[in-house]
Amino acid sequence: MTKDNIQPDMMADKAANNRRIAKNTLMLYARMLVLMLIGFYTSRVILQVLGVEDYGINNVVAGFLSMFGIITSSMSNAISRYITVELGKGDLARLRQVFSTSFTVQLVMGVLILILVETFGFWFVGTKMQIPLGREVAAEWCLHCAALSTFISLINVPFSSAIIAHEKMSAFAYMTIIDALLKLGICYVLYISPIDNLITYAILGVVVTILTTSIYWAYCLRKFEETSISIKFDKILFKEIWGFAGWNIFAQTAWILNTQGINMLLNIFFGVVVNAARGVASQVNGVIQGFVNNFMVALNPQITKYYAIGDKESAFKLACRGCRLSFYIMFVLSLPIMIESHQILKLWLVTPPEQADVFVVWTILSTLATLLGNTLVTLQMAHGNIRHYQLWITIFGCLPFPLSWVVFRLGASPVVSYYIFVAVYWGLIFVRYYLVHGMTGIPARMYLGGVVAKTHVVAAISAIIPIAVFLSMEESILRLFVVGTTSLLSSSLVIYLLGLDQGEKRFIREKFSQYASKYIVSV
Repeated sequence: MTKDNIQPDMMADKAANNRRIAKNTLMLYARMLVLMLIGFYTSRVILQVLGVEDYGINNVVAGFLSMFGIITSSMSNAISRYITVELGKGDLARLRQVFSTSFTVQLVMGVLILILVETFGFWFVGTKMQIPLGREVAAEWCLHCAALSTFISLINVPFSSAIIAHEKMSAFAYMTIIDALLKLGICYVLYISPIDNLITYAILGVVVTILTTSIYWAYCLRKFEETSISIKFDKILFKEIWGFAGWNIFAQTAWILNTQGINMLLNIFFGVVVNAARGVASQVNGVIQGFVNNFMVALNPQITKYYAIGDKESAFKLACRGCRLSFYIMFVLSLPIMIESHQILKLWLVTPPEQADVFVVWTILSTLATLLGNTLVTLQMAHGNIRHYQLWITIFGCLPFPLSWVVFRLGASPVVSYYIFVAVYWGLIFVRYYLVHGMTGIPARMYLGGVVAKTHVVAAISAIIPIAVFLSMEESILRLFVVGTTSLLSSSLVIYLLGLDQGEKRFIREKFSQYASKYIVSV
């Protein structure tokens, strides 16, 4: 094949990849819209049925178990990375080895975590956490059920990773919608259950996890050749995957300490009501972030594939575009929520937990800080040599936990932990870039100028008019509508004028022209 033939082929492949990313993203957004509607409704019902105290108990106990979720997420990233690389190479035998070894490792780790939770975890919840009198048994049921759900989630990781690596986002969307509908069914059962609502909620959570995991397994076993269940152990491959995941686990420790660790501190210093407020804030943030995560799920395999075949330039451009666009998506959705958090929570929950509105604002700000580094993480994972990166990120990233402990001991308000978190993670943007630049050579102009500076300018200008409207009007439904409308218009316009490159603007104009000619003209 001549050089002249190679270039068109590469361009055609990139165009096909872009179409695949767009298709997968749209599918995931359709999924997210359904999940958002169901999620907001179920959260309201569960808070009403359980009450603030039980809602807080569930949040803090589930948070404790999610500390072990660092293994789930880290192994998921590692397995997905290795499956994606082998798919790119087309080596089926190696692919089967990766899957079988991954499944075996996850099974062993799941058993070990189950034992650890039922010993140390049981002791910690019973002796160190602030549980209201008379709710100790219910808290223990939450712990047992959450431990079992964690075990099931661990052994499901290779299957969910295979779906993402194969870019079967429609299947991923349908499965998560089924999961959400099953959780919606829990709300109905809670109203008619003759036993303790918190215990019922915990047990049904396990049932839903078992059902959704079964669907994942059935789909993968039918569709993907490499996903046959077998207990096999490849020592060399295990060292590779574990060496990769191990450093991710080390780095994820910082994130867990700064989220669920601080959740534990809030429980110890302030009680379950504050945990309930934090749980509400996390729920709102999770729904918004879900839109971003959908985009990232569709994008990440392509970044890895480009880097694996040596096309660094395309990987860099895609990573920077991912950072910018994920920030914009989150910002457009969250700006009116941050400004009108008090009013929105009152409409949604009627009587939200105290300080929940403040927690919502700062939770979203902390997420925006982390988004600017998300695709850089994918880039360094594609590079593979992550030890040095994860070491320094963890050292800096762990700071919010001890600093929060110190300020709580000194009598500070719960919200101060958010101030610390946002400050540290905004600083980590620059630390993260410095480290990734050293590994991959990604240009400063492309990331610091084209991503960090540009997104901050866009956010600052976009917020001026909505904040001015908020300050000039009395609290009302009308103000909520006006703030929401001006936020959407202002942020969309500023993003288009200042936040996008020429290729992205051209894409939007073409899509708008197609829409106009198809629907508007015909009308």
